[in-house]
Amino acid sequence: MEKFVVSARKYRPKGFDEVVGQSHITTTLKNAIDNNQLAQALLFCGPRGVGKTTCARILARMINDFDESHDGNTLNIFELDAASNNSVDDIRNLIDQVRYPPQYGKYKVYIIDEVHMLSTQAFNAFLKTLEEPPPYAIFILATTEKHKIIPTILSRCQIFDFNRIQVNDIADHLKQIADRESIKYEEEALHLISQKADGALRDALSIFDLIVTFSSDRNVTYQSTISNLHILDYEYYFKMVDHLLNEDMSAALLTFDDILKQGFDGHNFIVGLSEHLRNLMVSKDNATIQLMEVPDAAKAKFAEQANKSSLSFLLSALTIANKCDLSYKGAKNQRLHVELALMKLAHINAALSMASSSTDEVKKKV
Repeated sequence: MEKFVVSARKYRPKGFDEVVGQSHITTTLKNAIDNNQLAQALLFCGPRGVGKTTCARILARMINDFDESHDGNTLNIFELDAASNNSVDDIRNLIDQVRYPPQYGKYKVYIIDEVHMLSTQAFNAFLKTLEEPPPYAIFILATTEKHKIIPTILSRCQIFDFNRIQVNDIADHLKQIADRESIKYEEEALHLISQKADGALRDALSIFDLIVTFSSDRNVTYQSTISNLHILDYEYYFKMVDHLLNEDMSAALLTFDDILKQGFDGHNFIVGLSEHLRNLMVSKDNATIQLMEVPDAAKAKFAEQANKSSLSFLLSALTIANKCDLSYKGAKNQRLHVELALMKLAHINAALSMASSSTDEVKKKV
């Protein structure tokens, strides 16, 4: 059996042009190399799975004029995991290595992952070398928690902040991989995977591999994705809002009961309903419709339901749903807590009508 290689490794970028969603970083680094203005101490900050270590390896290859076949495990590109090598002795060993010039290539590059895990003593031992490294040494520090790094280290580094990757960028990248692997897919499925990844491309690729493995015919469909990831189909939210607009409290409660019977959590439901209401609100205005991170096929459905919903209804509904979300964990009877919120939501239009009638009567008397 041929050894399986996960997509995150198989399609790891070999050059800056392949890095997804970090053009502000890659452009700056390329210009720094071209103009010979690269700092000797760099700090890459950002969430997990957004390309910090990948960019560090690409940078190490570029400044040494290595081709793409070098995977970073060369004599003068060193990687240290500070999560498991965080003592003073580990840093002293690294400093001892720095004293010797490279035998191959122009620079010795030290990539230190999760650098915030170093002990205070290790940081202090590292300070002098980081401030005045030999001309052939480049330090690239990577961290997910910049606030844990002591200020004296931060002041000695050129800081690069990596962004969470946009949903559309992740979805486009997944399409390219699916096409290269001859995997059939539904765009809604890839979009859902991208949303679930929460800005981390590595997480998206892991979920993508999972869905492909789950499917016997190697098809990534919307149904297989929501089944495998145990995500509530957005059709339930469209149905629920229709019931609320029609003031059909019984239908709303029965729909919620059906959702619970399928094993979904009440808190996740109310969070999802809040997101749905928010999408309806932004889809009422062409200027804000771009804020919706949903597939193009779903945007028409949101626009249709938004036309049936007044702005007053959506604002009131969002307020109720948000309060339910905030107080959910403290509720003794969490099912009743959500049901009470649904009852209130089902009576919003009636309350708005009464308020409007009262205002009209007052105007008449005046």
